[in-house]
Amino acid sequence: MRHWLAKTEPTEYDWSTFIRERRAQWTGIRNAQARNVLKDMKTGDIVLIYHTGTERRVMGIAKVAKQAYQDPTDTEGKWLAIDLIPVTTLKHPISLETIKAHTKLQNIALVRQPRLSVSPLTEDEYSILIRLGA
Repeated sequence: MRHWLAKTEPTEYDWSTFIRERRAQWTGIRNAQARNVLKDMKTGDIVLIYHTGTERRVMGIAKVAKQAYQDPTDTEGKWLAIDLIPVTTLKHPISLETIKAHTKLQNIALVRQPRLSVSPLTEDEYSILIRLGA
């Protein structure tokens, strides 16, 4: 099992909506590097959900319910989507400032490649983030 971070713009789709709906198609990702990340995500993998925009914080934990498939919103036929289910809301959402301030998190893609919408996390990075959100 691997760990990932996926972003969402809360004005378009927020954590509370995800919790209420209990499953979501993660669609609309239009970046080649992110598409390759989606290909690597497997059913059962753990995904931290991050709110972008003005919030900029990790909100909760989700799980991959269905691995990469053709994005139904894609008219070109080259982009992928995954299905996610929520697992739990973090007790303390983790701000981007907190992440940037932690010496062992300064190399995660969220910091290094801030425009990448999905990215891998190492076991150590995931563990640190979970502790920060507990």
